[in-house]
Amino acid sequence: MLCGAILCGGFGFTQTSAADDKWPAKPVRILVGFGAGGGTDIVARIVAERLSETLGQQFVVENKPGAGGTIAGGFVAKADADGYTALAISTGHSASAVTVKQLPYDPVASFAPVGILASSAYVVAVPKSSPATDLKSLVEYVNKEAGKLNYATVTVGSTQHLIAEDVRQRTGMDAKHLSVRTTGDVITALLRGDAAFGVELYHAVRGQVEAGDLKLIAVSTPERWPAAPSVPTLAESGLAGFGYSGWYGLMFPAGVPQSIIDKLHKALQQELSRDDVRKRLEGAGAHAGLSAPADLSKLIAAEIASFGAVAAKAGIEPK
Repeated sequence: MLCGAILCGGFGFTQTSAADDKWPAKPVRILVGFGAGGGTDIVARIVAERLSETLGQQFVVENKPGAGGTIAGGFVAKADADGYTALAISTGHSASAVTVKQLPYDPVASFAPVGILASSAYVVAVPKSSPATDLKSLVEYVNKEAGKLNYATVTVGSTQHLIAEDVRQRTGMDAKHLSVRTTGDVITALLRGDAAFGVELYHAVRGQVEAGDLKLIAVSTPERWPAAPSVPTLAESGLAGFGYSGWYGLMFPAGVPQSIIDKLHKALQQELSRDDVRKRLEGAGAHAGLSAPADLSKLIAAEIASFGAVAAKAGIEPK
């Protein structure tokens, strides 16, 4: 069923109507499942502003936070498939599929992907006083104090938690999870020495790294992150095949005509190639890069499988 949904979208087994040709003929809503000011919200607003100018109708970002983004997801999944309601998502969409017990949608089949818009990097950070300088020495340090040290991330079952737990499992580090409420709390835990390491988005800890208060051990991305080219990837550090990007994407409800997806994708391709848009995204810690629609669905499915295995091994139960 999953493959059928993706293939149908990819080959455009939908009929084009006169209304599709005139799309957008009225404002388009882009729902964000998190509060204002977060990465998904910022990326969505930068993109929406440009699309409003290019396509001649307002693209309006609406925040509908709650339940790990699934409230907004459920709303969009049930919306009319006419191209006037879309969902801005991030890696958290995949994490929620593993950690939320009763999703009000299928994370892949309920949506028609438009594409990945931009990506960011998660990093493994340690206090400046840490003896660790790379992943190997971090593992040695933690295991010398087996069971006594913590690793900090926001909330149980978050993307950061699942990535950190994946690192812990693959390296055999004997550390306990310190769950905190916000990114600021993660940074505080590191600065105080309450955690031996933490996992966060690069731009969220960049200020502390540049000030010399935190050190970066590795980045999560498959390749080195352009903003921190001297920091090795986790794959380079000994975890072969490891790679998670903090991505931002856009989806419609399943059944939206392919002609509308194609028109929006073309407009996004134009806008994301503009220097001013790329610079604004970089200022928010994201690098512009539009994927094919089907690539977004494939990535979500792959992450769900990976996160699911990590959660099961860690005993993280859906809530």
